[in-house]
Amino acid sequence: MAQKVTKVGIKREKGYLYFIDKAGDISCALMARGNKKGGKPKKVAKVGVEKKSGYLYFVDKQGDVSCAKMVRGGKKKKKKAVKKVAKKKAAKKKTKKKVVKKKVVKKNAAKKKVAKKKVAKKKAKKK
Repeated sequence: MAQKVTKVGIKREKGYLYFIDKAGDISCALMARGNKKGGKPKKVAKVGVEKKSGYLYFVDKQGDVSCAKMVRGGKKKKKKAVKKVAKKKAAKKKTKKKVVKKKVVKKNAAKKKVAKKKVAKKKAKKK
């Protein structure tokens, strides 16, 4: 459970988040709500608490500084078995033939256009 570190007796205001900063003092910041961003932290009381690693420091309901041992637990991770996956050889696709066919079609279409233009010019000369 939590233990009281120091008695301060701060009265909290609604809409503010109270916390122990890096220096061990009590600070508060405007809480973010919806689209509104939170405010910059400001010092409320200078306490100068020296923090121990492995403990969580907070401002309790009475406005005093308290600490509790952090619970580090959860599920243990299982070791995954390493499986060797055999690589399958990819079948060769016949993309070259398709590309060649497209190029041939384009060349033939271009030749037809040129031939049509020549025929059109000859007809224009005859008239």
